[in-house]
Amino acid sequence: MAAIGKIRSWSVFLVGVIAFALFAFIAEEAFRSCEATGNERRQQVGEVLGDKISVQEFQNLVDEYQEVMKITQGRDNLSEDELNRVKDQVWNQFVSGKVIENEAAKLGLTVTDEELQNMLKEGTNPMLMQTPFVNQQTGRFDVSALTKFLNDYKTAQTSNPQAAEQYETIYKYWQFIEKQLRQQTLAMKYQTLLAACLLSNPVSAKASFADRNTESNILLASMPYSSVNDNDVKVEDADLKAKYNEQKEMYKQDTESRDIKYVDFQVLASVADRAELMKTMKAASQQLAAGEAPATVVRKAQSQIAYSGIPVTRAALASDIAKKVDSMAVGQTSAPFETTFDNTLNVVKFISKVQMPDSVEFRAIQVADAKQADSIYQAVKGGADFEAVAKKYQQEGAKQWLTSAMYQNAPSIDADTKAYITALTTMGAGETKDLEIGGGHMILQVTNRKAFVDKYDVAVIKHTIDFSKETYSKAYNKFSQFVSENKTLEGLEKNAEKFGFRVSERNDMFNSEHNVAGIRGTREAMKWIFDAKAGDVSPLYECGNNDHLLVIALTKVHPVGYRDWESMKDVLREEVVADKKFDILAKKLEGVKSIADAKKQGAKVDSVNQITFAAPVFVQATGASEPALSGAVAAAKQGEFSQRVVKGNGGAYLFQVLSKKQNDSKFDAKAAEQQLQQQALQAAGRFMQELVQKAGVVDNRYLFF
Repeated sequence: MAAIGKIRSWSVFLVGVIAFALFAFIAEEAFRSCEATGNERRQQVGEVLGDKISVQEFQNLVDEYQEVMKITQGRDNLSEDELNRVKDQVWNQFVSGKVIENEAAKLGLTVTDEELQNMLKEGTNPMLMQTPFVNQQTGRFDVSALTKFLNDYKTAQTSNPQAAEQYETIYKYWQFIEKQLRQQTLAMKYQTLLAACLLSNPVSAKASFADRNTESNILLASMPYSSVNDNDVKVEDADLKAKYNEQKEMYKQDTESRDIKYVDFQVLASVADRAELMKTMKAASQQLAAGEAPATVVRKAQSQIAYSGIPVTRAALASDIAKKVDSMAVGQTSAPFETTFDNTLNVVKFISKVQMPDSVEFRAIQVADAKQADSIYQAVKGGADFEAVAKKYQQEGAKQWLTSAMYQNAPSIDADTKAYITALTTMGAGETKDLEIGGGHMILQVTNRKAFVDKYDVAVIKHTIDFSKETYSKAYNKFSQFVSENKTLEGLEKNAEKFGFRVSERNDMFNSEHNVAGIRGTREAMKWIFDAKAGDVSPLYECGNNDHLLVIALTKVHPVGYRDWESMKDVLREEVVADKKFDILAKKLEGVKSIADAKKQGAKVDSVNQITFAAPVFVQATGASEPALSGAVAAAKQGEFSQRVVKGNGGAYLFQVLSKKQNDSKFDAKAAEQQLQQQALQAAGRFMQELVQKAGVVDNRYLFF
């Protein structure tokens, strides 16, 4: 009983301990949950209509699109700019696809498997013409070829894994095309439904035809805004605010942007660096001229362009190299020469020029065993059916084409690939060869050769005029000192010139951009810009091709919504100045009743002919396109003097209508209605922009790519 009493005396304390333990447990779980949510958010590239896409999902889409480009263009890799365009294309398709799917779902629009099959049977969609399933004889998409391929792929997965692996690339390509067809068809359905809501009628068609084809000839009195001295125009903040409120909707933005000032310094090779490289290039030139092995000389000189020994067309040569070869004789070696646009020193040896087919049709059978290879070779050479023999070894043996574009732009070619290409491009039509390659054998038979062209065997040493470590270190130390001594924007601007640098400005940067100030490798700087606060100065960034030093100051943040009037001061000032100058000129022309009187007031008079309501007139005297003038002339009758001074983009105008007439065009009611409907469709084409604006799009690509 004493023990129970003691426990009771500690009851308040125990309750507190238990409560604290429970709180700690709940708090820990909440913290873990928040941490997990934060980690998930940090892995999200973006969001559309609440549908999130992770880094890995987006990268998979980019990889898919990239592979398609490689297949369709016969490329091994893409440049950085091309890859950035791919990322933009993938993102835009993701956004538009989600938006269309959402709208289509509300309306019950879908693309069924039956519809897709009908499209394939018709074979008229342009996208189908980009596939390998086009009949070479008819030039049309062949659905039976697709069906056969899909069946062969399915069979090979269980019976011939090696063949299945070869089919995989084309299979993935077809999956991409099918997905694109579905998305494209769904979008077309939605747009067609929207188009059906836009109608034209004979009355509006006739009025539109008359507006387009009624031509007016006028005498025009022009008084340019430039004729008013800027000092005679006083602009106050109240004027700018009033203009801002008048045009406020024009200054609404849907995406945050940021203004920066930055100092970018590019490190260049010093005189000593250039002299050292020239010494190396002269030695390489002498070695090539002396007949040393081109591949060895090119490799030792660390050329950007490897030597393959395979003749290529002129199109495969860099433009500066091709131009140089045009002025050289076979066997000649050039002295080192500089190419400014890519900052390189170059040496070229023109080894040979030959006539070779640009396209070779062939078929092949691969086997590992030498005896089997010899048996197949003898059988085929003896007249056996090639494809029948191939099928005995679970291969197709079908004819295929090798074109110059498929190999001549490759950055490097290994020995086996070189042997393979050399064999095919030098064999005659109908010739068969047993080629030992890759530890096995390949029985090749050339069936056709087309488009004989000049091909060039050229050894090229192309070397960037690089700076040395010493040069870079000197530049880095100087820039680092500048950054460390100037931690504010005021300091950067005040002392940049003292260090030999220049402060540049860039307004309205968006996080969808791929770099800062056009400099490559600035992803970390982009992340800093969109995480910093106005007035912050960044750390020093090493970027570009490891040849740029960069520091940034964030000057202003423009959030989603209406821009503040102060950030639009320059634009507003131009408009207010034009308004005030018009008021001055209009007052000067007040009471003028004829062209002659306008001329007395200082107006320049010209004849302007063939003015229509459908197109803005261009006025030479003011150098401006003036839609308001076209509208005023269209509303005036023949012989009438303008009832008011017309306010234009470049000046104030008065006019006298000399004549009005219809041109020789004949009215076609049906064609006119179709044209009106087309114009309405073009206007409605902006629907996608409206839908995207309302889709809650979040774009965080800058954090990852």
